[in-house]
Amino acid sequence: MLKQIFKKQNYAQLIALSVAYLGSTTAYALEQQFNDAMRAANSGNTELLQQYKVAMQNDALGYYPEYWILNQNLANQPASLIINFAQRYPNSAMAEKLAADYVEEKVKQADFLTAQPVLQYVSNADRAETCAMAQVRAKSGDPLVYAEFKEVWLTTDSQPESCTGLGRMMLSSPLLTAEDRQQRLWAQLRAGQSGQAIATAQTIGQSLSLAQLNAIQSNPLQYLWTAPKATTVDHAYLVYAMGRLADSDLNSAFSIVKQTAAGTPDNVQKALFRAVGYVGGTTVMKNNFNREVLNYLDASYGLAFSPEEAEIYARQAIRFSAWESLIRAINVMNVNQQQEDRWQYWLARASEQRGDRSSKKAAEEIYKRLASGGDYHNLLARDRLGQLTSGSNSQAQPSAQAMQRLNQDIHFRRAFALREIDAPAAYINREWNWAVRQAYLKHDDDLILAAAKRALDMGWHDRAIYAADRTTNKHNYNYRYPMPHQNYVVSHSQNAGIDPAWAYGLMRQESRFNTGARSHVGAGGLMQIMPDTAKLVARKMGESYNPAALTDMNTNIRYGTYYLSTIQNQLSNSPVLATAGYNAGPNRARRWQPEYQAIAADQYTETIPLLETRDYVKHVMTNATYYGILLGQGAQSIGKRMQQIPLRNAQ
Repeated sequence: MLKQIFKKQNYAQLIALSVAYLGSTTAYALEQQFNDAMRAANSGNTELLQQYKVAMQNDALGYYPEYWILNQNLANQPASLIINFAQRYPNSAMAEKLAADYVEEKVKQADFLTAQPVLQYVSNADRAETCAMAQVRAKSGDPLVYAEFKEVWLTTDSQPESCTGLGRMMLSSPLLTAEDRQQRLWAQLRAGQSGQAIATAQTIGQSLSLAQLNAIQSNPLQYLWTAPKATTVDHAYLVYAMGRLADSDLNSAFSIVKQTAAGTPDNVQKALFRAVGYVGGTTVMKNNFNREVLNYLDASYGLAFSPEEAEIYARQAIRFSAWESLIRAINVMNVNQQQEDRWQYWLARASEQRGDRSSKKAAEEIYKRLASGGDYHNLLARDRLGQLTSGSNSQAQPSAQAMQRLNQDIHFRRAFALREIDAPAAYINREWNWAVRQAYLKHDDDLILAAAKRALDMGWHDRAIYAADRTTNKHNYNYRYPMPHQNYVVSHSQNAGIDPAWAYGLMRQESRFNTGARSHVGAGGLMQIMPDTAKLVARKMGESYNPAALTDMNTNIRYGTYYLSTIQNQLSNSPVLATAGYNAGPNRARRWQPEYQAIAADQYTETIPLLETRDYVKHVMTNATYYGILLGQGAQSIGKRMQQIPLRNAQ
């Protein structure tokens, strides 16, 4: 082929064509090798993987065949092979994953000794991996583990099995007091965790009967009418029964809890009140908001709160503007919780409600400290100070040197190579996220911006956003908040009567501008529209519905902006309510509106019962603020889109 070209082209043209040809051939070979090796791994063909291990050893992706070989029978591999891999590919994504997975597997086998030397090669553990590592540390005699993982000890909501196992392991620790164990027991009882509660009770000399717990579960109200109250075991059964009653019939629990508490010790009374408050606070989706829940959380004050319970207490206080209760709730949080921007903001919100000058001054100081950040609660703090957000100092460009370093960085090279050969997204994203993390740990904003720019130039918006979101000192809003398809977004938003900055903010959160994005429930496209929603919109717009249309960028934006406008009109013309409704459904958003007194939009948002929707609204409102700047709307206030939330039945 090149010989034929040479007869027709001059030498310079030949060189250019040769490079292009060889580049495409190399990419094709790389694709074939990686994909064939992956298929061999999926089919368990170790012999073929060994061949690819040799053939690919000098490629950027050359460590994958060996990773797959080691991963095939991971639990039975000697630690020396895992360590050897990690040392030959230091600080690499797959070495870190291999080490973390190995520790988890060994913990499942209770082989803590073998896992111990591998711990040092795990540097980015998720929650499950962190708990597995903590188990290994505990077994090796590290006395600090149980103090570090007190929240695992008290957690009753869903958590990884390795964390549950760590909690069981902590039962034998002499560092945990009888009071710690009593707290864990009552937390498990009010959450209905009978099996775990029996094990905890045994460590403090209380023998609970599973048969009795099952009998109480079947009819907690009947049990409470005649329940004995004399012993610590009686008290445990009372707490369990009150929790089960509150879960099945909250109003009945309200009606009987004081009668049940009468005549019991003070801490038992608080435990019974906590059971009602805790369950009421975790069942808002079923029972909606009720001021009595907060009353019983207040009444239980003095009994230690778990991190989970403290946040439930705080959200209930926020919902009902109970500012002193909110201050108490934040005060019982652990230090890490208290220092979060979220709770610092709400501490300031509560403090400024006090009449004294020192509290208002303390609130102002918190707002000033928060105002330097760029996330949701930081923007809210700026609003409280009367400051606007502008785009100045937020258009930093990567240096030419950084663009060159990007080509040499092995982590980014792997990510780009995988992207080029259209490898599975899990591999691409892992390598990309790892590469960004390594640059972030080095405070290398220049390299991160270079990666974001290149990704954006490729139309790889979601990874460009992921990178640009993580710069520390030098920021570029155009990378962080890209605006693809701007003419369509602006024109369709204006036609629907909504702010295009809001539409962009929602789109960024929904799909990261991936036109092929598909959710697990079937939502698709840039604005992640459900098929049933698309059918409804098409009918209202006088069009016939075509399922294929959802994958069309123009149609997806047109339908999404129309639907967003529709639910905004249904929900008091509130962008906050409409955003919540877009994510969770308009009926839920309406049901979460206050019944008796209008509340501020930040209070509504912070008390949305669904964590996914709560975070979704925060992100969309934040995004919209920055898109307002980029669309030339001038300096922005997040409060512009967060007006007071009216009563549920108000129009």
